[in-house]
Amino acid sequence: MKILFYSDGSRQAQNAVRFGAQIAAACQAEASILGITEKAGSEDALQQALLKAQDIFKEHHLDAELVTMSGRPGGEIVKRTKENRYDLVVIGAACKGPFRRLLDPWWMSPMGAYKIFESVESPVLVVFCHRPALRRVLLCTSGAAFTDKAIEFAGKIAQCSGAVVDLFHVMPEPPAMYADLVRLEEDSERIVESNSKLGRTLRHQRHLLEQSGVFGEIRLRHGEVVRELLKELRRTEYDLVVSGSWPAGDKLHKYVIGDVTREIVNRAQLPVLVIRTAPGPAHLFKELAAMLLRRFRKIS
Repeated sequence: MKILFYSDGSRQAQNAVRFGAQIAAACQAEASILGITEKAGSEDALQQALLKAQDIFKEHHLDAELVTMSGRPGGEIVKRTKENRYDLVVIGAACKGPFRRLLDPWWMSPMGAYKIFESVESPVLVVFCHRPALRRVLLCTSGAAFTDKAIEFAGKIAQCSGAVVDLFHVMPEPPAMYADLVRLEEDSERIVESNSKLGRTLRHQRHLLEQSGVFGEIRLRHGEVVRELLKELRRTEYDLVVSGSWPAGDKLHKYVIGDVTREIVNRAQLPVLVIRTAPGPAHLFKELAAMLLRRFRKIS
């Protein structure tokens, strides 16, 4: 595994390096630390920051390559990942909040992080705050087969780190007249073991995690995805959230499905691993065509 770390000397970058170094050490990965200068005269300060980041890897008995470039961070990170194949890109970002930029002018906002992970092919780990270890992972699944890539990658990292992975899926809110019949804990097992498309997919994804020896449990909820996710994060202590993404150019896909990943990155207060999983436009048109055909058959 090859991992690229972006460091600008900020506190968020240091948190990202510390958290990501644990994963690199557990997976015995090759690490590169990328520093980017935007203004002339800042080279010395950046070099010192990179050396401090390199010392963190030495604590884990790893050597990290130092790479310096000049330009805009977002564009240079994308350029670097196109020129060199990485299995994971790790960046630090500041949580949203008033006066954040005044308190720490060297920062990357959630929006800056979003522009990176929508343009980079490799999985991107966005770290907002320090986490002492990787012990429990919440993996958001849409219930679609193309989530397998995220399942396999997150399973590999969890296996190396000795962590467990919970599958998390949110179903539409049932009509009010049936609300009393919904008992999430009881429904979960029934739905997973059913012959429905969702049940079959969840069983398959559970099997993938069981093969890696990292499966925790399946957590099903009803309602709005981000709201239920944030409730789940308050309910259980997790160290990492895993979510899928799709190519930036797929505007129609974003319009139809909505950008849940953007909301997760904006509002989660812990590291978020974003993995390119969704299909391209061709697959989307097939989905829409199938949906319209089913609707037509019902009408006729």
